[in-house]
Amino acid sequence: MFAPRTTAWPLVALFTAGYLAPYLLPTVVGRLDSGLPLSPTQAGAVGSALLLSSASAGFLLASRVERIGVRRLARIGLTLAVLGYGVAALAHAVPSVVLGVVVGGFGSGTATAVAATRIAAQPDPHRATTLGLLGVSALAGGVYLTVPHLGPGHGQPLAAIALTALAVWPLTGRLPAATATSHQPGWDGSGLPHLRHGLTLAACMLCWSLAQNSLWGVSGRIGLTQAQLTETTVGAVFAVGLGAGLLGVTGAGALGPRLGKALPIGAGTALIAACIALSASATDLTTFATGEIAWNTFYPIVLSYLIGLAASLDTRGRWAVLVGSASSLGTAAGPLTGSVLSAQAGFPAMGAVLAVGLLVVAVPMTAVALGRRSGRTVEVAESLETVEVVEVVEIPLDTAEANPAAPDRLTAAT
Repeated sequence: MFAPRTTAWPLVALFTAGYLAPYLLPTVVGRLDSGLPLSPTQAGAVGSALLLSSASAGFLLASRVERIGVRRLARIGLTLAVLGYGVAALAHAVPSVVLGVVVGGFGSGTATAVAATRIAAQPDPHRATTLGLLGVSALAGGVYLTVPHLGPGHGQPLAAIALTALAVWPLTGRLPAATATSHQPGWDGSGLPHLRHGLTLAACMLCWSLAQNSLWGVSGRIGLTQAQLTETTVGAVFAVGLGAGLLGVTGAGALGPRLGKALPIGAGTALIAACIALSASATDLTTFATGEIAWNTFYPIVLSYLIGLAASLDTRGRWAVLVGSASSLGTAAGPLTGSVLSAQAGFPAMGAVLAVGLLVVAVPMTAVALGRRSGRTVEVAESLETVEVVEVVEIPLDTAEANPAAPDRLTAAT
């Protein structure tokens, strides 16, 4: 009864450690650009390599988390994150930085895969997801406020990710060492359930995350070059935006399933599209701050419902990991896509293209959410039809007179 509470906070911490790198992507890419002999496009490619490595870990481990062992795999992932990001933070040669970032990205993806698998098995996956998003948003906001005051160089945000993984490592002792999968329902080697919905959601999440991180990967440059703001001001805007995201995720956690998943996913994606177009066209602080803060408010809300939708497709957590990995794949391509689009067409045109793409993918994502709700209704109805009616009959006992303490009649179920 109390097992979920025992492991919930370690899972939230592991989720935070795994998701921190994507949340710090703008400052990581910006610092790589300014601190190393890299062009903006090359820095974006390094950021994409980090996230591609993270996505690769998810695809590789989607069905192997329980087999390898939750605690062991979590520790492997966190160790790789500490070593990889730590080396990248301390190194000054570009090849060493790239290698460290790729190794660290694989560690982040491994931690995320473990967290997603276990969260899908929680009684309330959406609540656990919102707690994780609250944690990563708060931590990333603190980093954005702190990094500009630590001097120039590419190492500070990478060191923050490494130190977070190091801090979370001791909490893995509260994760299960191994799982006896042979005694659990659903661990019979069967194929993925809800295949059509899962594949549709994975493909849409790839595009959805691609659009989000195409903007996120160049947001720092929009603020610095197009809006003519200082790094301190841009960092403050990001921190306020992440703070607004905390409020949004808190609200989403309080609402829970009351609005279903279709409305938050469909309407929320449309609002995100408008925010991206506004932020990409910003030429002053007011427009930039409005677009970024509004976008950071809605993005984690919709993401929490999407992760919850993926988790509802399979209690083993395989779709949660696979959809999350598809999202990471889109995230990985985001910085490079945003850099190329903005270099070729400018930031405002990039924002318009991304906004239109989001409106297109909102339709099938909403359809999956609606179909999943209908599917649950059918499953409940079918289960009710199979309930056996138990008839209660009265059987008089001849021995009642011999035993006055016994009741006159006993009932038996047939």
